[in-house]
Amino acid sequence: MIYPKIPLAQSILQIFLAKGITNIIISPGSRNAPLTIGFASNPAFQCYSIADERAAAFFALGIAQQTQKPTVLVCTSGSALLNYYPAIAEAFYSQIPLIVISADRPQSKIDIGDGQTIRQENVFANHSLYNANLVEEVSEENDRKINEAINTAIDKKGPTHINAPFEEPLYETVSELSVNSTVFASAKEQQAIETKELQQYANLWNNASRKLILIGVNEPNSISKKVIESFANDESIVVMTENTSNLHHQSFISNIDTIITPFTAEDFEAYRPEILITFGGMVVSKRIKAFLRKYKPEHHWHIDTLRAYDTFGCLTQHFEADPNTFFEAFLPLTSRIESDYFSQLNAVKALRKEKHEIYLSKTPFTDFKVFDQVISTLPKSCQLQISNSSAIRYAQLIAIDPSIEVYCNRGTSGIDGSTSTAIGAAFASTKPTVFISGDIGFLYDSNALWNSYIPKNFKIILINNGGGGIFRILPGHEETPVFNTYFETSHGLTAEHLAKMYGFDYAVANDETSLSKELDSLYNQNEKPSILEVFTPTLENNVVLLQYFKELT
Repeated sequence: MIYPKIPLAQSILQIFLAKGITNIIISPGSRNAPLTIGFASNPAFQCYSIADERAAAFFALGIAQQTQKPTVLVCTSGSALLNYYPAIAEAFYSQIPLIVISADRPQSKIDIGDGQTIRQENVFANHSLYNANLVEEVSEENDRKINEAINTAIDKKGPTHINAPFEEPLYETVSELSVNSTVFASAKEQQAIETKELQQYANLWNNASRKLILIGVNEPNSISKKVIESFANDESIVVMTENTSNLHHQSFISNIDTIITPFTAEDFEAYRPEILITFGGMVVSKRIKAFLRKYKPEHHWHIDTLRAYDTFGCLTQHFEADPNTFFEAFLPLTSRIESDYFSQLNAVKALRKEKHEIYLSKTPFTDFKVFDQVISTLPKSCQLQISNSSAIRYAQLIAIDPSIEVYCNRGTSGIDGSTSTAIGAAFASTKPTVFISGDIGFLYDSNALWNSYIPKNFKIILINNGGGGIFRILPGHEETPVFNTYFETSHGLTAEHLAKMYGFDYAVANDETSLSKELDSLYNQNEKPSILEVFTPTLENNVVLLQYFKELT
């Protein structure tokens, strides 16, 4: 076996191997040579080379999203490290485990005019759960910090950073290890729920006739069927989900904006919940957030093992537990109360569905029509990755087959790494993956395609409306040079030459007939990754969407 000669690099490798952290994404460089040699020379590690550090970090995020285990990022010194930051922030807010190992020069070389040096220590401090600043000399303190970085990423579900200084020579190797590093177990304790503690909340629950359960980003198959049925069989409970909630029942409301956008002030007051329960990650719908911030419930309980954001300004209790664990303890303490809360909102849901179908039947070929056609024809049991901005918002308006798993980078809601994340997720998943993206997000992350690990059955559906279409549906839109240049960022670019350069199959659709034909071809072709670019009219898209909400009543 070949090992790096530098003892600190040996310590890092030993501890990661002992902890079973083996997915390593390496970006080329010189200062990180000891780590690159060590990881890549050991067949126990699965190493991948991604040149662009920003794309590498989101690729790693996609792998960690699917495996729920830390993925490791390794880079050289200097500005390379800073390119990880967008993905680190996303991992922090989406509670996805990533571990960055940055090679550094010794502290004596920092801020003296030496090449390729920046202040790397604690560079992610605002969005990292733990920062291990190592020293060159082998020590038990170094080992403790490395262990803590790994344990924290696992236990607290987020990013950590290990900064490792290496002095030249960097490329020397040995055949035997010269250090014997120490491995520390995690000290995490499982949270227990006391029935006595829950009883007072059950009493409140049992006397409330309007209970709303709102579920944000959620892992597929994570909530038991028994809990789901309990929600569905209580007439005082309304459950609102989004496609990213990955939770399905015919009685649940999955198209939140369609339901509540036409509400009057009287409607909002009538449907104001007495108790709001939330679990999962970020919620996409701005309208539900505006509703609950203005018409606050008396009680808001959030269920999460780690965090509770006071999203609506009315959080009254954080239950530090897994949702299944909480509900298994809580539901036996509850009793049914007579209520028409579910039946009333279910009637609204039925009306909106009828209006929705009528409107779509007469809608011209625009973004809205395309999303309906694309989502309704997705292969069953596939994985759907969606980019941010208008793409994820359109997707929330369309019913999706329960067998499809849905993901989106909603931690920071940025467009910067959606394609890279989707490719990482596709690589780590056994399911065929479809990625739906808008044009600006796709072009922004085009280096995602500079990747040797893209599965042959990976498919991109690129909806190109010639600019940042979401800005046309936000307040302040005007047809002016300032708007078109600095907000919408109008362009005339396509993915055709990118597809050719990176070896993707490429096709175009610009009406319903061609879209239907090309979707069939897309799903029948699995010999190489594919891009289907769908062109929609820039000026009509927002008009069609805004009119949709007006015709729902």
